[in-house]
Amino acid sequence: MKYPETNKIAHTDTYFGTNVNDPHHWLEDDRSPETMAWVKAQNEVTYNYLKKIPYRDALKKRMEQLWNYEKIGAPFKEGGYTYFYKNNGLQNQSVLYRKNASGKEEVFLDPNTFSKDGTTSLGAVDFSKDGSKVAYSISEGGSDWRKIILMDALSKRIMEDTIVDVKFSGVSWKGNEGFYYSSYDKPQGSELSAKTDQHKLYFHKLGTAQKSDKVIFGMDQKRRYVSGSVTEDDKYLVISAANSTYGNELYMTDLSNDANPIVTVVNDFKSSSYVIENEDTKLFIVTDWNAPNQKIVTVDFSNPKPENWKDFIAETEYVLSPSTGGGYFFAHYMKDAVSAVKQYDYSGKLIRDIVLPGIGTVSGFNGKKTDKPLYFTFTNYITPGNTYSFEANGGKSEVYQKPKVDFNGDNYVSKQVFYTSKDGAKIPMIITHKKGLKLDGKNPTMLYGYGGFSVSLTPAFSIANAIWMENGGIYAVPNLRGGGEYGKKWHDAGTKMLKQNVFDDFIAAAEYLIANKYTSKDYLAIRGGSNGGLLVGATMTQRPDLMKVALPAVGVLDMLRYHTFTSGAGWAYDYGTSEDSKEMFEYIKGYSPVHNVKKGVQYPATMVTTGDHDDRVVPAHSFKFAAELQDKQTGNNPTLIRIDVKAGHGAGKSVAATIQENVDIQAFTLYNMGIKSLPNWKK
Repeated sequence: MKYPETNKIAHTDTYFGTNVNDPHHWLEDDRSPETMAWVKAQNEVTYNYLKKIPYRDALKKRMEQLWNYEKIGAPFKEGGYTYFYKNNGLQNQSVLYRKNASGKEEVFLDPNTFSKDGTTSLGAVDFSKDGSKVAYSISEGGSDWRKIILMDALSKRIMEDTIVDVKFSGVSWKGNEGFYYSSYDKPQGSELSAKTDQHKLYFHKLGTAQKSDKVIFGMDQKRRYVSGSVTEDDKYLVISAANSTYGNELYMTDLSNDANPIVTVVNDFKSSSYVIENEDTKLFIVTDWNAPNQKIVTVDFSNPKPENWKDFIAETEYVLSPSTGGGYFFAHYMKDAVSAVKQYDYSGKLIRDIVLPGIGTVSGFNGKKTDKPLYFTFTNYITPGNTYSFEANGGKSEVYQKPKVDFNGDNYVSKQVFYTSKDGAKIPMIITHKKGLKLDGKNPTMLYGYGGFSVSLTPAFSIANAIWMENGGIYAVPNLRGGGEYGKKWHDAGTKMLKQNVFDDFIAAAEYLIANKYTSKDYLAIRGGSNGGLLVGATMTQRPDLMKVALPAVGVLDMLRYHTFTSGAGWAYDYGTSEDSKEMFEYIKGYSPVHNVKKGVQYPATMVTTGDHDDRVVPAHSFKFAAELQDKQTGNNPTLIRIDVKAGHGAGKSVAATIQENVDIQAFTLYNMGIKSLPNWKK
């Protein structure tokens, strides 16, 4: 392979007396002509390589064919209308429809009209309590920076000037008076990479200019993440404030009088808590305070400190993620990464264990107190997401919408195994493939992982994975430490000075698949995105002999400098930083992918993927890692980087771009496993 020339420019950072060379530091300047030229040159090499793969076009044709089915979301009521999202199959963005009481249907918002190339997406859509007004956010080019557009929901008329420069924010209405939203001051330098660390909660009063929006919280208290939400009865504003992705302060104020003070509920970052519901002054709070697997407590607003909390739904051995709707509480539990749901009334009485359609992932059972019926979605690795209606009073559920996908899950098997990691920890993994697959060590296998930020990987259907398995591939997902599948202890066991546990768990998953003849090192690919990109980068640099293909996507790959970009400093609960201590610096440097690429090593065939507008995990991580690999790779395995233009971290990516990315990843993977042709598909 002949790669574009990547300049090396002397740059050194010093940590606790240790000099660290960073010759590709210049690639951090995402808007410079030199970086833009490098991106263009790298893409040219990558796409020329991909074009030579003989079955790439056939793979795309089949992907589009399978993807092309109608997708309809669960309906929700706002004012006199019922709203729902629908995609006719290959539309770049789903369309928001509504129908009135007589059943007449119309398009309400069509994001496909926002931009010609499909790179402007619709974010949150929030209605005022009576449904007469709506505020919706848009993202351009995949950026986390959003705009909020205000509209009269009845006439669909734009009401006033667009709210700009909004980031990491929902919208929560206070009656029809206005709404709360959050943002940072626009940073100096590149808005896509410059540090942002003081989040503020604003109130926008309808009919006034954005410059006069009042700061409610965050002016005097410097916090990285601040959010505000109004309770369903319009009685309270609830404020959450945090400096990291785990742990938050909790504040509230009574909205009956503007002069009412902000009351402190939780005054430290040692736990995570939020208000899920209230009955007048009685608050229902979800918390992991003294409950690593979470519980719901009650307390009166007049004296809301934790010492006065009383258990409402107590902690169990399983992780709780509750919802409310239809006048009930729904306790969602994870049992070895699959769903179980219990229904409670407002007195805390168990109404029923809800009978689910099968073993998999359930989401939903939420809505307003008056909503009837409620809806939920069920899915697993071989079952496309089916939507069910649920009568909360009687407990009856029935199919509301079943997608017509050209995929028969009866021809596949999905089973859970438990394997042993390096230190003896038992780790669950779900392995999915065609029935009757011969375990001869020659099956192309995609091992996908995440392992961080208390994120749980639960079974879910994917068209891309269906295509992979249709071609005889195995799809395997372990639930690594660092995730949330077993609560806070499981999360903490993969953080800071224990981060190596996550990589060891992933390596042990690969070794299990090889030892049990599912695959071999010549047919194994590892894949992950964001924190999962770090997982792949660390695993391939520690054990390059273990896999044939590595696919780090939008990864956190320069661990010494991640906290200096955008909101990266907020990830320190999981990672620690290179500035914390000499010990932490040395530990992080020991696994940081950018700093552990070595000359004379044959690394697996690698395709790094990122977006040039990724302002969550800035593309400099991927740029520097790819540059290091291209400079030091030994042998003939390609080390490419595929950079989506006008794309961000992933949210809002168009269907066309998503399909092409999955096609390229699978084509690259199979081609580098020596697969010459794909099975003949039925037409």
